[in-house]
Formats: sequence, C-alpha cells, structure tokens
Amino acid sequence: MKPELGYVILAAGKGTRMHSDSPKVLHRVLGKPLLGYVYDTLTHVPATQVWTVIGFQAQKVQDCYPGQQGQFVFQEEQLGTGHAVMLAWSHVAASGISHLCVLNGDTPHVPTEAISDLVDLCAAQNAGMGMLTLHLENPFGYGRVIRNAEGCVERVVEEKDFVAADHGGEVFEVNSGVYVFDVTRCGPLLEKMDRNNAQQEYYLTQMISLCAAEGLPVVGLPFAGSELLRGINSPRELVRFEDSLRRQIVDNLLDSGVILRNSESIYIGPDVAVAPGAEIMGPCEIYGCSRIERGASISSHCWIKDSVLGPCQVKSFSHIEGSHIRAGASVGPYGRIRPGSDIGEDARVGNFVEVKKSVLHAGAKAGHLSYLGDSDIGSGVNIGAGTITCNYDGVRKHRTEIHENAFIGSNTALVAPVVVGAGALVAAGSVVTKNVPDGALCVARAKQSNLDRKKKSPQS
Repeated sequence: MKPELGYVILAAGKGTRMHSDSPKVLHRVLGKPLLGYVYDTLTHVPATQVWTVIGFQAQKVQDCYPGQQGQFVFQEEQLGTGHAVMLAWSHVAASGISHLCVLNGDTPHVPTEAISDLVDLCAAQNAGMGMLTLHLENPFGYGRVIRNAEGCVERVVEEKDFVAADHGGEVFEVNSGVYVFDVTRCGPLLEKMDRNNAQQEYYLTQMISLCAAEGLPVVGLPFAGSELLRGINSPRELVRFEDSLRRQIVDNLLDSGVILRNSESIYIGPDVAVAPGAEIMGPCEIYGCSRIERGASISSHCWIKDSVLGPCQVKSFSHIEGSHIRAGASVGPYGRIRPGSDIGEDARVGNFVEVKKSVLHAGAKAGHLSYLGDSDIGSGVNIGAGTITCNYDGVRKHRTEIHENAFIGSNTALVAPVVVGAGALVAAGSVVTKNVPDGALCVARAKQSNLDRKKKSPQS
C-alpha cells in the first residue's frame, strides 16, 4: 500500500536576523511571499493534509492566506521545531495519513520528487523517520549528520557543539531541515522530547536519538541541489535567492521567444505569463498574476501587477495594477492605471493621466493631466487636459458616464453622479453638476467680464 503523505509547514518564527517587523515567511521574493512558494508547490496535496504552524504576527499570515483557514496551528510561545510539530500532531494523527513531511516556511523550494523518494525509502527500510541531507564544501552554520556503521543516521550535531576531531575530521553532510516521520511509530516518541539544551527548546533532531533507542532506523537521503534547500535567514540570503530566481525566469523567457532588452534590470514574478513575441525594456518590474500577450511593448521604468496587457504599448514610467489594457491601446509616459480599470482597443491614456476603476471604450482618449475615477467613458470620447471626475462626496463614491463621441474641454470638473450624452460638447473650464443631453453644448462657468485697467500716474 502506497504511503499517504501530509505536510506540516513551520512558519511561526520572527526571523530576528531579517531586522524586520514582518513575519519572516511573508518577506517577498519577486513580489511573492516566501510562504506562497511553499503553498504553490503543494497544490497537489489535499488541503486538509497541509498544516501551517504560525506564531509571530499570526494574524498577518492568516490574512495573507485566507484559503488556508482551518489549517493553521497557533504556537503562542516559540519553543523550537519539535514543539511546533507537537502542537500540530493531534491534527496529523486524526487525518489518517501514514507519513508526515515537515518543511520550513522560509525555504521556498520544496523538492517534492526527493521527498517522495524519501518516503519510499522510509517504507522500504521500515524506518521511523528520514531526512534529506546536503553536501556542503563549507558546512559552517549547519548541523552535521553523523551516520553509524550501517549507514543510518545516528544523530545530528549542531554547529555550536561540533568538534571535528571527535568525528575523525570535518563532516560535510549536513541537515537540510526537511524530515519525514512515520506517524504511527513516531507519535508516542514526540512526548519523550525534552528541553535539556542551551536554548531550552524542543528540537526535532532529538527524534533521531529517540528512534534509535526504539530500534527504528533513521534514513538520510542526500539531495543534490544544496543551494535550493538553504533557508532564508537574512536580507543577504533573501536578495541572493531573488537574484537567482530572477535570472532563471528571464533566461526561460528569452529561450521561449520573449524580447527582453537590458534584461539584467528586468524583474518578473513567478506567476507572470509572458507570451513569445512580447517585448520588454528594462528596468521594469512585472508581478502578481499578470499576463503579457504577444505584440505587447513595454518601455523602461514601468511597474505592472495583476494586469492583462494585450498587444498594446506601455510607455516609460507607467504604473499599472489590477487592470486590462487591450489591443492597440497606449498608456503613458507617466500613466497611472489603478485597479479595476479597462483600457479599450486603440484607446489612449497619456502622460500624467490617472485612471481608477474606470472603463475607456475603444478609441477614447485622455491625452494629459487628468483624473478619471469611477467612470464609464464611451468610444471615441476626447478628454481635454486637466479634466477631473469628482467621484467622492466625502461619504460615498459616485460614477460618471460619458457617452460615445462626446468632447470634454480642458480644465473641466465633472461632479458625479453625472451623465454626458453622446456627441455632447462640454466647454473648457466648466463645472458640470447636471446631466448633459445628447448632442448638447454645455457651458458651466461664470460669464467673462473684461474691465478697464486703471493706469497709475507716473511717479515723480
């Protein structure tokens, strides 16, 4: 019978060396929290068989992953890795799984194939537990793996306790922090862990000696990708991992047929899809679940998140979030498209134009210096410079509708809720507070008066 595997993710720590007030597992790599990488790798596992132990700023972690509600285990006082697993064990035992894998939430790479091999090895050797090990040329800082004459893991000696002479020289095999436990055999042993160490904490590595005392083998499976299983414990390690992943993503996109100019300064998140035939100029950042289609052209110094870009043009220094830019449309330079916006085919959003939660239909144009919020702007509409949709009355937001082929003169304020009819013309400098009928000319400004200037007599 094939073993059934569940996972406990250790995510309770503060991460003191990160020098941050945020939980370590929420630090971002290419716009995505470290914990998110772990969750994404485990999407093949039933949600009821994945538990996350949280502690420091637990609410922040829960708020970030509402889909994991019901699977969080709260560790109020962080008393070590063993303590975290002890808190989750009642859920593990009740789930009916045969084996449990313990992962660290600050290690974004989850080697699922190697873990599967480790589970099979544990079952084949009737082992109480197993662990993935790494071979490092410089093992400083890592617990050393000590094996017995039969090749089984005998114990792990932490860095501070390791003396090379006691083991016949340096040991280059180290603990990766990825464990697999036989649930039936290891459950009773968890209760035997103690805190008889300098840190006064429960360490999972003590389970090795507890298994040995019960005559249960502990297997160690070497993992070749040592760089992938190093946890992130400092800003330097965070940035180093991000740089490595960034280069990998960029190289893959170049190989697929995406044109990336000045590629060393392009940052693209792991969930972004870029089609062959798109062109991006660095520096540029694209994050979230963005989709960039064939024919899209993105100039330098742009920031894009959770947006869909058709074969359009995004000019330099533009900021786009949570929006859709359709075929033939143009944004920027210095355009800002805020969440909930839809820029239609061949529409134009020019320099220093901000669009929020609005639709610009096909061919609509806002060339410069305007704010369009909570609006529906019809096809062929022209928005003059300095136009503002006054969408907030201090209590509620209201919508502005501008129907097809209307012309809005410069420096116009449209006080929502208001509708400008098809083909209407609003004179420059107007403050529009009432609906404008189709085809009408709207002039809503004070009458101009020209007064004689009094000339001052020359000073003597």
